[in-house]
Amino acid sequence: MLTLPLLSPVQQRPGSDFTAHSGSRVLHLNPFNRLVPPQQDSQFTMSRSFVRNSKFRHVFGQAAKADQCYDDIRISQMTWDSNFCSVNPKFVAMIVDASGGGAFMVLPLTKTGRIDMSYPTVCGHTGPVLDIEFCPHNDNIIASSSEDCSVMIWEIPDGGLTSPLTDPVVKLEGHSKRVGLLNWHPTAHNVLMSAGCDNIIILWNVARGEAVVRIDVHPDMIYSACWNRDGSRILTSCKDKTLRLLDPRKGTVLFEKEKPHEGFRPIRAVFVSDGKILTTGFSRMSERQVALWDPNNLGQPLTLQELDTSSGVLLPFYDPDTGIVYLCGKGDSSIRYFEVTDEAPFVHYLSMYSSKESQKGMGYMPKRGLEVNKCEIARFYKLHERKCEPIVMTVPRKVGGFIPRHHWTGAVGGSGRVVPGKNGEPILISLKDGFTSTTKTKEFKVHKSLLKTNSTSAASQQESSGEVQSLRKEVKDLKAALEELTKRVRELESNK
Repeated sequence: MLTLPLLSPVQQRPGSDFTAHSGSRVLHLNPFNRLVPPQQDSQFTMSRSFVRNSKFRHVFGQAAKADQCYDDIRISQMTWDSNFCSVNPKFVAMIVDASGGGAFMVLPLTKTGRIDMSYPTVCGHTGPVLDIEFCPHNDNIIASSSEDCSVMIWEIPDGGLTSPLTDPVVKLEGHSKRVGLLNWHPTAHNVLMSAGCDNIIILWNVARGEAVVRIDVHPDMIYSACWNRDGSRILTSCKDKTLRLLDPRKGTVLFEKEKPHEGFRPIRAVFVSDGKILTTGFSRMSERQVALWDPNNLGQPLTLQELDTSSGVLLPFYDPDTGIVYLCGKGDSSIRYFEVTDEAPFVHYLSMYSSKESQKGMGYMPKRGLEVNKCEIARFYKLHERKCEPIVMTVPRKVGGFIPRHHWTGAVGGSGRVVPGKNGEPILISLKDGFTSTTKTKEFKVHKSLLKTNSTSAASQQESSGEVQSLRKEVKDLKAALEELTKRVRELESNK
């Protein structure tokens, strides 16, 4: 029972409040001597009501309907930590099971529903395909790498394949072991990076079909390799648990960071805003982690967060237009997304998309392929055991609400050169007026000359044709001399 202190009539005068203390609890009495609820502390009230202001706090994911999925596809069973899927505004490509070699399937985006088992595939490799990547500057061009140590460049016709494709446009040979990673240069045409299990990174000039730079600085298998925004740097993670920043022109290491994560499982790394580096890995107790690093100070991470204890490798996808990074774990049934900002703790958890079925791979649609009029900011293509399911990320807003300007832009290509080269910023186009994947633009028109002989090789061909003509003339002269000698021998024999 609570005992209230006796107060003088002056203290209990009408219209006045007084306070009774019971331990740390404060009770307030109104003028009629009735107990009223305690007032909340102002500091506590402010902390409870404070929510970080963000345009993307309510981003949510939604799976496509059954008739918009791609069904009855035999997704590859290879245990390799690549995306197994690549997508652009025209096509979606998936690595599939194949007998007698490796194959992947390329479907037009509009060809949804059940896919016939006899549908043609790209099947030129003699070993299982490990990675595929569409060219960012040419939607009909796709690169593939395989266990047969080769990289192949393919050209897909606009309507899709009508027969199996076995002859690549270009075949790149230079690795001595299987090739597991591919990445096109973000601003330079016809420059492709490949990383093999021979611990070597090769930069290819696809138009000439030759290696431009060979980078041999890794002592063990390369887990991930990616370009920065303008293609002037390469970021890699290796089995020796070391993060490396490379100069692609010189093939040298600019800096190293040992053990960004203490665990022994694979580490993935990508560039984010302002040149910062985001890594995903495992702790010593096999807990999955995400960390953000400042390249100018690698002593301690800007932030290090533990997520869960699952064993799947987290595949990061970063959107520079919104500052959102999506983490998709292989074998998971969820997609987590975070916003990267300049405010501590720098990587802010937004939400998570969850489903019942686990994902075997994931494709990420470029920004120019989204339906921005429906507030779509990202789209994933999730690979199941027997199908591919689109997942749409949307920012809800009221009609006439504010639209972030940077949300409606997207990188579409550039003209930088690697060696000796200049740094070229990605060309941005405005998606403010509802640019969609069906819009015809000159920037994405297929130019076959991009993957065929350039002017230099054409000149060499002219030189070789001149050499052939001189050889033919020499052979003709030799034949004439031989005939003359034969004729003279016959005359000599007839005179005997």
